[in-house]
Amino acid sequence: MAKRQEIRKRNEVAEKDTWDLSLIFKDEQAWESEFKRVEGILKESAQYKGTLKDGSEAIFKTLQHFENLYRPTEKLYVYASMKNDEDTANSFYQGMQSRAKTLYVNASESMSWFEPELLSLTDEEIKAMIEENEELTLYKYFLEQITSNREHVLSNEGEALLASVSELFNGPGETFSILNNADLRFPMVQDEERREVQLTHGLYRQFLESFDREVRKDAFQKMYQTYGEFQHTLASTLSYNVKTDNVRAKVRNFDSARQAAMHANHIPETVFDTLLNVVHEHLPLLHRYVALRKRVLGVDTLHNYDLHTPIVDDVDFSMTYDEAKEKALVALAPLGEEYVRVVKEAFDNRWVDVYENQGKRSGAYSGGAYDTAPYMLMNWHDALDQLYTLVHETGHSLHSYFTRSNQPFIYGDYSIFLAEIASTTNENILTEHLLQTETDPLVRAYILNHFLDGFKGTIFRQTQFAEFEHFMHTQQAAGIPLTSDMLNDAYGKLNAKYYGDALVRDEEIALEWARIPHFYYNYYVYQYATGFAAASALSKKIVQGNPKDLEKYLDYLKAGSSDAPLNVIQKAGVNMEEETYLRDAFKLFEERLDELEKLIG
Repeated sequence: MAKRQEIRKRNEVAEKDTWDLSLIFKDEQAWESEFKRVEGILKESAQYKGTLKDGSEAIFKTLQHFENLYRPTEKLYVYASMKNDEDTANSFYQGMQSRAKTLYVNASESMSWFEPELLSLTDEEIKAMIEENEELTLYKYFLEQITSNREHVLSNEGEALLASVSELFNGPGETFSILNNADLRFPMVQDEERREVQLTHGLYRQFLESFDREVRKDAFQKMYQTYGEFQHTLASTLSYNVKTDNVRAKVRNFDSARQAAMHANHIPETVFDTLLNVVHEHLPLLHRYVALRKRVLGVDTLHNYDLHTPIVDDVDFSMTYDEAKEKALVALAPLGEEYVRVVKEAFDNRWVDVYENQGKRSGAYSGGAYDTAPYMLMNWHDALDQLYTLVHETGHSLHSYFTRSNQPFIYGDYSIFLAEIASTTNENILTEHLLQTETDPLVRAYILNHFLDGFKGTIFRQTQFAEFEHFMHTQQAAGIPLTSDMLNDAYGKLNAKYYGDALVRDEEIALEWARIPHFYYNYYVYQYATGFAAASALSKKIVQGNPKDLEKYLDYLKAGSSDAPLNVIQKAGVNMEEETYLRDAFKLFEERLDELEKLIG
């Protein structure tokens, strides 16, 4: 069990353990000055409207304006957002973030005419303009993506209207975020020493990992007690978010919200369906693992609060943040000297905000903009899972770094579909490193347990979330209200299906939907599962040490959005339109489950 850290105020955290946002803007005055400059650029958008028919030079100048507007707007928003994440209860930074969002909306509204106007030209006319103007060659793929989207782009007036209300569409998610991170107050709980401590998001996960069952039970019941008190409000925010997804899809002439979300990344819906089908086929493996957990823990009844504590309890695998950084640098060595050099730069130059503080956004993420460092947010505590989180977010940040270093702004980001592959490849490489270097049976069992839990939490659990998300969208589209009672009933049954008969149906787990922020991300979560499975294949190639495989992987990290996501990852060696990569991942799960059963049998 990790050593518990006291939750400090922001100003009590050592500067070296915070991210250095002065690299983006020296201070708020500098941010304000840039904000005003961008407002001036925004006003110039009108002069380009109606000019695209004038030829290739007009299109090129408009695309230059597009970059001049969005590039600094992105930077302004990222700074304000990260300052707000440092302390979500700080009203000054709430206001700054709100202003940055409004600026982004205004920028989108000022350029909302671009796609409809471009699509007033024929494909042949656009192709001819690209061929006659060498400066447009860079934008060829970008323009092709727009023309391939003809049937889903509205008129000038329609696009302008959607852009003007886009901030309203984000309202349910924003309300949930503020409620979940700033306003919800969880009860006091008892730790292992029977001391009363304030339950937080960060401490909740630590308590679920505790070897003390009463601590796990107390935290679990009191966490869901709080969400139960707000379940009707949370059902309302989630319901309106789902409605928004469905309405936007309908307005843009899609058959469903899922089709619209996956079309944005050019991913066929069969990828989603294949994931669910293959996972359903392999649920007996999860049931087997849950039954093993029940047997090893020696309990008559296995509860949901028993699913996260290590089942190998004689191994001290806690580590400090400094120790984790050193371990990460060694483990990621198969990714090459350049990769490791950038990781060290991230650790040494304050790209990471390390510890939890009062009001800080929960969880972890990698962020930043095209013109900033790819910062990472952590809520560190001394445990093995935090080492995994660190290499996971480092995977995201290095993906961003290599993309931004090798692609122009127009292709300087990557699709969500590709994002989780880079992060989970790092996790799998870490697991391979630990299993190759640890020979003690107890230590190996601990690592295998952690891998299986990670697989459970990423492929099985995120697919469960994806299935529930799809259920909510289809039910709402059919006119069925998403009340808290309805959501509780559906989620409870789905959880029982995934975890099997060895797990008790605790009534509290039916409320889990109420605390999952990813349900507000519009068909995001399935990509955690597909990404983890693809990463299993890629990490296997990398650790085998073939230079060509590493070169292909680094090319994937550098590709950004310069090609379709499925093409990018297929060039790296994984075909995600087939079942093979998923079946290979479950084969690995079964092999490691076999080894764990033998080690602790």
